[in-house]
Amino acid sequence: MLGHRPLVIEDYFAILKRRGWMIIIPALLLPIIAVAITYKITPIYTSQTLVLIEPQTVPDTYVKPIIEQDLDSRLASMKEQILSRSRLEPIIERFNLGTPGMDMDDKVVSTRKNIGITPIHSEIQGAGGLPGFFISFTASDPHTAQLVCREITSLFVSENLQAREQSAEGTTAFIKGQLEQAKANLDQQDQKLAEFQKQYMGTLPEQQAPNMEMLNTLNTQLDATTQTLTRMESEKTLVESMLAQESRQSPAAPGMRSTPQADTLELQRLEDKEADLKARYTPDYPDVIAVQRQIDDLKKQMAVAAAPAASSAATPAAPHYDTPGTMQLRAQVTAMTQAIAQKKQQQGELQAQIRQYQGKIQSTPLVEAKMKDLTRDHDQAQEFYNSLLGKMNNSQMATDLERRQEGENFKIMDDANLPDAPTFPNRSMFAIGGLVLGLGFGVLLIAFLEFKDKSLRTERDVWTFTKLPTLATIALIHETKGKGKGSLKNLLKDDAPAANKSLANVGS
Repeated sequence: MLGHRPLVIEDYFAILKRRGWMIIIPALLLPIIAVAITYKITPIYTSQTLVLIEPQTVPDTYVKPIIEQDLDSRLASMKEQILSRSRLEPIIERFNLGTPGMDMDDKVVSTRKNIGITPIHSEIQGAGGLPGFFISFTASDPHTAQLVCREITSLFVSENLQAREQSAEGTTAFIKGQLEQAKANLDQQDQKLAEFQKQYMGTLPEQQAPNMEMLNTLNTQLDATTQTLTRMESEKTLVESMLAQESRQSPAAPGMRSTPQADTLELQRLEDKEADLKARYTPDYPDVIAVQRQIDDLKKQMAVAAAPAASSAATPAAPHYDTPGTMQLRAQVTAMTQAIAQKKQQQGELQAQIRQYQGKIQSTPLVEAKMKDLTRDHDQAQEFYNSLLGKMNNSQMATDLERRQEGENFKIMDDANLPDAPTFPNRSMFAIGGLVLGLGFGVLLIAFLEFKDKSLRTERDVWTFTKLPTLATIALIHETKGKGKGSLKNLLKDDAPAANKSLANVGS
């Protein structure tokens, strides 16, 4: 009654006793069948090699690597390139890979499935472990598996060297182009800065201090020149006064007098002098008053001389003779006039220079603002150029390392091995699998038969099926010849007291 009531340990032993052969036979038969099947399956051999990644020989502090892509990305990229159709077709044709009758597309797909690339992540992450990866290839022939594994490994090594060299050269070429553009920009900024300095020469910020010193020097020179000019004009005024006085006191020759032309020229000179003094001094200045007095005296003298001019028109004017003292005074006046003119010219030049330097100093802040903008662009261009120049030098050294194969490269630690035993099928695993399958099949078969069995073998089966107490139990009776101990008659005699006892218990 399996499946109709809870089982106890005695029930399981009873089931094993009755049907144990259903487990033993499949457990013995299926492993034999599984091992026999392995001899019918085409064996598959796997050849494997270990490739480690060696760092570059020159320390990173001297030459910084320009290829910093991690191993997984590099392997993925190289795997896609190496497992391409163009790379695999020559290998397939050389080693006659694939099943006969397959087209090239199916052979390429089958070959890709047989190639295995496994990075060793645990050793990469471990302290002091060298990163690397395993390359494996499976084939029906061990020699073919070994040769193809070597070919795939050589493709990875050569592809890594070529890819790193191309990447380094490409990086160098790119930085070189950027460096040329940066140099052109820097040259342009240098030209702008030079033109700006040439245009605003004298008003540049760094020239402000020299301009201030020059302005102070010019002011000092102007003060000295002005003082000298004032002194010289005072001396000239004094000499002119003495000359005028000497001219009035000097005797004229008999019948001779001063000519109107001379008086007119003298009046013009005095008026010019008066205008010059008024332009620089106030009307109350002593020199201005003295010149005005001389002009008034000369005008009166000319008026007096003009009265008898009509009566004596026919008589020639008597010439006026200067004394030696008067001539000396006139020479002094002439010399002093020339000296004053030179000093005034010098004064004007100093004043023009002062105005020029004042203009330079006043325009310096505006020039400085423009200079800052131009200098900022120039400094940025210079900094960018220097940065690219350093990167260019490092890239060239790194490219040289890759060309010499002294950079990071792949090193084959374990050559592709020649497999001694096939990786599939594994006869021991097949035998174990057959044993497990046989045991499982036997257990399921017994469980199914016990679930379908309706036999009543124990008092618990009777109670489960009828829900009535058991009056008596009759053991299994086997028909035998004769009247031996195991005969039906003897069995009934032996079981009669027990049956009567059970009936007595029920009656009571």
